[in-house]
Amino acid sequence: MIRGLYTSAVGMMTQMQKMDVVSNNIANADTTGFKKDTVVVRSFSEELAKRLDDPKYRLIKFNQGIGNMSLGVFVDEVYTDFSTGAMEETNGSLDFAISGDGFFAVSVTDRNGETTEKYTRDGSFTLDAENNLRTTEGNYVVGEGGNINIPNGIITVDENGNVYSNNEFVDRIKLVDFANKESLRKAGDNLYETIDESEQLDFTGRVIQGRVESSNVNPVQEMVKMISLARNYEANQKMIQTHDTTLNRAVNDIGRKQ
Repeated sequence: MIRGLYTSAVGMMTQMQKMDVVSNNIANADTTGFKKDTVVVRSFSEELAKRLDDPKYRLIKFNQGIGNMSLGVFVDEVYTDFSTGAMEETNGSLDFAISGDGFFAVSVTDRNGETTEKYTRDGSFTLDAENNLRTTEGNYVVGEGGNINIPNGIITVDENGNVYSNNEFVDRIKLVDFANKESLRKAGDNLYETIDESEQLDFTGRVIQGRVESSNVNPVQEMVKMISLARNYEANQKMIQTHDTTLNRAVNDIGRKQ
């Protein structure tokens, strides 16, 4: 009974964690370049259940195995799906999409004044008052020579990321790829950061000006998942209520002297 109560409680926690991931996917269904997350679950190690001190075998020591049992599943990791979203045509001179693998490099300054390089698939860029190329969150877009400045605000970018203004070469957008994308970690604001195990590769994709990559989230599929998770949560909740009622009767009724 206690095992069943524990399994139901773990099941509720797992459904809640899955719900958080699905909710975040739905909330970012319209976010440019967003990559959906998928929950990977793993079962607890199975334990061998044994029959101990069975009255049927009073005269002998009897510890017979009666089979393995599992305590359910738990969330092992959250996996990011890096499949490409649909290309949406905007005709905006500051909108860019990557066809194939790769990321735009951006420079992010935190509250402590520390600047680090992070990566994004969101190519909806803007120009600030000094004509520096930035993301919509205000981070600088990194070029091979540092921050990219467009002298007169007129920009043309070819498929290799070379930036021109009035046919004059300005810089090349820093574009990178990774051999093990699963090592990237989401860092907020539609950005990714690397860890020590991240292996950087040369960019082999193409930059397309006047288009952006939409999110790879399918809202209908995520809504179906959400409904299924809600029902599973309710089922585990009812199981806990049933166990609680049974334990209450065992303590207060069965053990009561007549």
